[in-house]
Amino acid sequence: MNRGRVVVASMVGTTIEFFDFYIYATAAVLVFPTLFFPKGDDTAALLASFATFGLAFAARPIGSILFGHFGDRVGRKATLVGSLVTMGVATFLIGVLPTFEQAGYLAPALLAVMRFAQGLGLGGEWSGAALLATETAEKGKRGWAAMWPQLGAPFGFFLANGLFLIIMGVMDYDSTAAEPNHGFMAWGWRIPFLLSSVMVIVGLYVRLKLTETPVFAKAVQDGKKVKTPLGEVMRTAWRPLIIGTFVMVATYTLFYLVTTWVVSYGTGKVVDKSGVKLSISYIDFLQMQLIAVVFFAIFVVVSGRLADRVGRRRLLIVATVLIIVYGLTFKWILDPANTTQGTMLAVLIVGLTLMGFTFGPMSAVLPELFATNVRYTGSGIAYNFASILGAAIAPFIATWLVADFGVGWVGVYLAIAGCFTLVALLVMKETRDVDLDRA
Repeated sequence: MNRGRVVVASMVGTTIEFFDFYIYATAAVLVFPTLFFPKGDDTAALLASFATFGLAFAARPIGSILFGHFGDRVGRKATLVGSLVTMGVATFLIGVLPTFEQAGYLAPALLAVMRFAQGLGLGGEWSGAALLATETAEKGKRGWAAMWPQLGAPFGFFLANGLFLIIMGVMDYDSTAAEPNHGFMAWGWRIPFLLSSVMVIVGLYVRLKLTETPVFAKAVQDGKKVKTPLGEVMRTAWRPLIIGTFVMVATYTLFYLVTTWVVSYGTGKVVDKSGVKLSISYIDFLQMQLIAVVFFAIFVVVSGRLADRVGRRRLLIVATVLIIVYGLTFKWILDPANTTQGTMLAVLIVGLTLMGFTFGPMSAVLPELFATNVRYTGSGIAYNFASILGAAIAPFIATWLVADFGVGWVGVYLAIAGCFTLVALLVMKETRDVDLDRA
């Protein structure tokens, strides 16, 4: 298989998937609380919006089971195409949904359905892209090969927030001063959701030109496919399933705190227990996030190299310890009475740098924990169950902690998630040299 085509197909696909996911995350803070929920308590509307945001994480394990079944039974290529179409159609339809003013409670109901469909698609996407990269990698370079689909996360984030920033700039929209009937809130926010259809067409073109991975083809030739991959995983691979899930928990918690929750905190939508709130404009905050996400991308690449040189386990242990320390500093570095834009930028850069270190090796580690005939299902379930434990509830819990106990407890929450991951890593064996042909 052409390695250049594999790199493009795995990275482009996950870029599209994460772009779709992140434009929802941005809108969940900026748009949906106002347009899709009843007027009244702003904090309640924000929490309701975060609840629909978290709904996709509940759908992701279901997507991993559904697409994993076909990925382990039919093949990686066809399943990757199906997951991309599912995500793309759901995202496009969000861009044409009626608002609460137009359709009443049908509006948030439809939003929830589309969000659930987004989760189904992403649940099957990541593990397929990771397997495409790892099962075609050169010997001794799996960490580097598996790094490419991970780059889809910062690239998709950059495209999503960059597009929102451009639209808001062109339309002269300021979230702190604009009128409720401003053109951005009326129709401008829909543009990124509608444009996702163009990106999906490009992704499909690339993926339809792929052939099956040699590792899966060999498993088929040797007659090692199983009839029920989910049952086989539960019967023979429950231990790596648990380990893989908790290995990812700190990664997810960190990411959705420093990309989703922190936006609502930094722009003043969440008031600290002290009664003080930050008031950074949304455009300024997006600009800071775009600077910080560059560090995310750089250190995904760095971690890909290090994972092959020093091993996955050692690298992730160091990264997780640093995440724990980072969380325990929130009481001081995010104190609303002292935090400036410069301080916030530093917080974002450090957080997303750590994210690069911990996220980069994951598309090698999780597939390496499972045998070929259940790898799509097993790695997908571990990855996506971790999303429920570490990401789905993170913005909601953090918003509650700030309001009732103060921002320092958000950092404690992150540190606790890091401790769970650290224990899983200490139990896990090094996977750098495992044979992917085993079934």
